[in-house]
This record gives sequence, structure tokens and C-alpha cells, in this order.
Amino acid sequence: MSLKFFEKLSQNFIELLSDKDDYNVIIEVENREKSFTAHSNILKYRSSYFRQKLENIQSNEKNIKIITKPSISSKIFDVILKYIYGGIVNLEKVETRFIFDLMLIANEFELEELSNKLETILIEDKASWLKTHFSLVYRTIFVKENFKNLENFCNDIVVKYPNLIFDSSDFTSLPESALVSLLKRDDLQMKEVEIWDYIIKWGITQNPTLPTNLGDWKKENFLTLKTTLQQCLPHIRYFHITNIEIHDKFRPYKKIIDKQLWEDINQHLVAPDRPIKSIILPARSVLVTKLPLRITELKESFSTIISEDHAAEISSWIDSKTATYSIANIPYKFELILCGTRDGFAPQTFWNICHDHACTIVVAKVKGTDEILGGYNPLAWNDKYYGWMETKDSFIFSLKNGNIQNSILSRVKVNKRAILNLCKNDPNDYGPYFGYGFSLFSKKSNFNLDSFSLCDNSPNYYEKRIKHHQIHFLLIIMKYLKLLENLKQ
Repeated sequence: MSLKFFEKLSQNFIELLSDKDDYNVIIEVENREKSFTAHSNILKYRSSYFRQKLENIQSNEKNIKIITKPSISSKIFDVILKYIYGGIVNLEKVETRFIFDLMLIANEFELEELSNKLETILIEDKASWLKTHFSLVYRTIFVKENFKNLENFCNDIVVKYPNLIFDSSDFTSLPESALVSLLKRDDLQMKEVEIWDYIIKWGITQNPTLPTNLGDWKKENFLTLKTTLQQCLPHIRYFHITNIEIHDKFRPYKKIIDKQLWEDINQHLVAPDRPIKSIILPARSVLVTKLPLRITELKESFSTIISEDHAAEISSWIDSKTATYSIANIPYKFELILCGTRDGFAPQTFWNICHDHACTIVVAKVKGTDEILGGYNPLAWNDKYYGWMETKDSFIFSLKNGNIQNSILSRVKVNKRAILNLCKNDPNDYGPYFGYGFSLFSKKSNFNLDSFSLCDNSPNYYEKRIKHHQIHFLLIIMKYLKLLENLKQ
């Protein structure tokens, strides 16, 4: 028979953490502005990171060892220490970004149990946040290389919508491990010749000293590129490429391909039934049903106010594309998470539901007109913060609709005053607020009952001027990967 009394044990060790009489370790965080005291024996037995760290640090004249972690916040380290001492982690009322950062620090300190648990929480309970902060999550986890479940979660998205990564402006800064993990996928929804173009682009960018003109390349230049791409090249499906593609795209770089493989590729083109020595990887599967299903989802989610054409146009603005996406090519999934007829039109309702949601689009249809006005906020709404938020990516707009012949896009001009959070000051009156250009406001705690909301952007905040002043409207709020609709039909 075994009796276990972990709760009291945990409580006693937490009390020991607060004991300032017997510590022999000081950990400095937040650029050395904050410090914590601890006990070396506990740190060493709970974390192999601290064991190794403490073994390599000399004690000072007071027999105390000092560890400096300037980039870690005191709030996160406080949680880490309480977990080390008492096995307790309190995640009540913390934002998802805090959980994500805590997971990274737990991994750094080799606290595998905590890191794995936080990873599971993010995937199972915070999938929406992971999607709306996709670029941050994707690049971070592959640098660390210890988050296999998150890697699979992200890759399951990328293989269906590869433009999220491959068409991004910072694609060439993608970690090699992330690129290789995608190349290994049989379900990556891209043509093989396009994949080849991207990895050549990625490899060349890693070597900025390579000649710009391929005709000027020497043997050592090709060797440099081959070395850079040595982890990528084995995952190209060489035997599922057309003759023309081999000639136009692969032949110029044949010197980075192993001699035997190049011979087998050419033999396969003229005599596909003959045996070859190289490994033939399977062709990538084509998920032909995915795009039609996604379009169906869009049609089910959209109201009579916002159409798929509007979604395509707004999506192209988010990605700063010069050409508008086609309906079949919209890179984002939109889902309904807030509905005015269901949840109400009060400003406080907006803050209750939209808090911590990033990449939101607020849209208002002016009553009795064809006008559809709106704004895009790439940052997370925060009902606990009062003041301006800075971003260079927000914009407001007027959508073409009915008698309105052309859409108007107006991007933020004063980045430091792009988005204004007023919830903490007065959550009963103020909703989303874009500079002084587009805002939702109601003295009656119902956006549809008065006309205090406005769209009249000052040239000091947004580039173009959208003509409208106080408005009385039907409201939609949506986000890419999520659609938030606040609609009175």
C-alpha cells in the first residue's frame, strides 16, 4: 500500500522558494532588472539545463552562483520556478501568446514534461491562435526543432495552402529543417517543377556571393549550391516531371544533381519501363476535392453583405498583392465566430468575444445605401490595454457594391497611431478603432441604435480619403482563417 501526499509536498517546496535565508543561486532576467533566488540542488535535479549551467559557473565571495537570462520576462520565469519547485502551473487568465512563450522557455530549460503539455494545450485548445499567428509559430518551432506535434499541425496546413510559406516575402529566410519537412510530404499541393524553382531560389539566397548571371557560374559555384541543398535534393520527385520541365528548369542546374541520378532521369524520359539505379519517390498526391470544399464553406459562412469576391479582394490587400485573388485561389479560410443576431451588438460583446483575436477585418454596411466600409487590424484586440497600438499593415477600405463602382483601399500612414484600444477606459461605448479614420462607437451600447460610429479618415493617418461621416449600419467582423460576423439581416 502506498500513500501519496503530493499537494502538501508541493506547497512546502513553493514555500522554500520564498525562503531568502538559504538560497545559493540568483537568476537575473529582463536585462538584469529582475532577479530570483533559488537552490542549486533543486534546480539541478529538476533540469539538466541548470545542472550543466551550474557546473560551469564559479561561486562569488558569498558562495552564490549567478545565472543571467536577459531575454526572459520575469512573469514567465516566475511560472518556470514555481513549476520546478512545486509542479504547479497556473494558466488562468493568461493570453495564448504567454502560453506559447512559456512553452519555448520550458523547452530551453529542458523541462520536457512542461513543454510537451503546453504544446498539447496549444494544439487542442488554441488552434485558432496558432492559425492567426501562423508565420511566428511556424518559423519559431522549426528553429527549436523539439516540437514535432506543432510541426505536424503547421505542415498539415501548409501542404494544403503552400502559398502561405512559399509565396511569403521572407520565404528565403525559412529554416532548412522547415523546408525539408515540407519536401518530405507526399501531399504537398504543388507542382514538382514549382518546388524545384523555390528550392533553387532558397539555396541561392543562402549564398549571396554567387554570381547573379547563371552563365558566369563556375564549377565551385555549383558545388556551393549543391552543398547548401544537400538535405533538400533527395526529396524532389525527379521521375514525375515532363521532358520540357527537365530541359528548361533542371538541365541548367544539372551539375548539382548526382551523375547517376541525372543519367537515370534522362533514361526514364526516353525508356520509362527500363530499370534504373536511383530511388523513385512516389508522385505527390493531388487533393482535388479540397478547394471546392473550401469554397462551399465560404458560401455557407458569408451573408448577403460580404461576398466571395469581397473576400478575395480583402485577402489580396492583406497580402499586399497588386492583383486580386480569384475566388478559387483565396489563401485563407473564413469561419463564423461572432454573430450580432445571436450575440448582440453591444461594444462590450465585441471585446468579450474578440479579445486576443488578431488579423480581424471590421466591415460596416451603411443603412439604406450600397456602401460597405471597413478596416483591417493585424494585431490582437486587447480588452486590458488602453492606448495606441503600432503597425504598418493595417488599412481601411470601401468595397465596390451595387452602385459603388470601385473599391477604395487606404493603408495606414502613421504607424504609431494605427489602432486605438479604448476598452479599458470605456468598454460600454467603444468598439474597434482605426486611427481617427474608422471607428465603432455607441452611447446606447448598441451599434445599430445610434449614429456615433464614423468613417472619415484624416490624411494624417491613412493615405486616401473615404467619404462618409457618422454612420448607422449593419455590422460584420471577420478575420482570415476565422470569420467573425456581427450581422442583423
